[in-house]
Amino acid sequence: MSSQNKKETWDLLKLFFSASYSQSYLNKCYQKESIAEKDVKSFENCYPFLYYLEHSKTYYDQAAIAPFSIQPILAFYGFIQLIKACLLTVDPVYPESTSVLAHGVTTRKRKKQQYEFLSDEIKIQKHGLLTHFAEKMFHMKHLDGEKFSMRDLLKELPEMNQSFEFLTINKNFQKMDYIMGEYHLPISVLNQFHMTSNRFNDFLKSKIPFDIDLKEGQTLSLLFDKKLSCNTNAPFRKDIKNDSFMLSLNKDSPCYVMPELIIHYLILYNLSMIARYETEWWSELLKSMANNDYPFIMQFLTITLEKGPYLILKWLTEDKFLTE
Repeated sequence: MSSQNKKETWDLLKLFFSASYSQSYLNKCYQKESIAEKDVKSFENCYPFLYYLEHSKTYYDQAAIAPFSIQPILAFYGFIQLIKACLLTVDPVYPESTSVLAHGVTTRKRKKQQYEFLSDEIKIQKHGLLTHFAEKMFHMKHLDGEKFSMRDLLKELPEMNQSFEFLTINKNFQKMDYIMGEYHLPISVLNQFHMTSNRFNDFLKSKIPFDIDLKEGQTLSLLFDKKLSCNTNAPFRKDIKNDSFMLSLNKDSPCYVMPELIIHYLILYNLSMIARYETEWWSELLKSMANNDYPFIMQFLTITLEKGPYLILKWLTEDKFLTE
């Protein structure tokens, strides 16, 4: 992950650090959402919108130079500010009530002995920021009560693929080659899914909200009728390390079609809670590096500091307007 990529992402996000630009942008967003009084609401929200982004950058700048011991806290709160900026583009009255100010997730009570981060679970609550932005940004409802393990969440991040492959000998993603407008997968992917090409085509169509033309030849060629998106086309996910789309192979995972912004939020929330309240376990982890938790957590933190803002930028500038 290069510091240059991080700089490019924030250079583009900083275009919004202008009240007139942000007002014009929000006006366009509200027009697309058919929101009444778009002129008034875009004027009222342009400063909160740009302040959320500006505040987030401060958190991310500090996280980049902070010790690992407090990095999750800074990264989580920086990420929250980005999410709030996104929410203002689709919900001009955010926050309308105090119920959306809570984090919206909870972690189980930990046992001090033999606790493993990768096995830890997080539970989604009925009210809070998580459920609110999942519904407003991704039209996802009925998440309350759902539980997800850190292992399942991390396995859906393509940049973590190599670590899991090294640990378990099983890879979680297959890279897709992009050639002349089509994406190509090796024929062997059918064996991994235990499907024929027709069944595989039907399976993929059931997971994403647009059409796929799949042809079997020396490779499986996939032609999509819409541009692939970084945030809304899981199980096709963007790997920013090699700048390519990857197909998740974890077809039975409860996180298989979960938008990646939600995945980053859930993992960051848990890590920030650990860094704040599980001081003994957290300090021991950083000092002893006794199990697999340490390298996975450190790698995730490196990834999320770059990819969190990148995904937000793509959502603000591309995903919101793909249907236009």
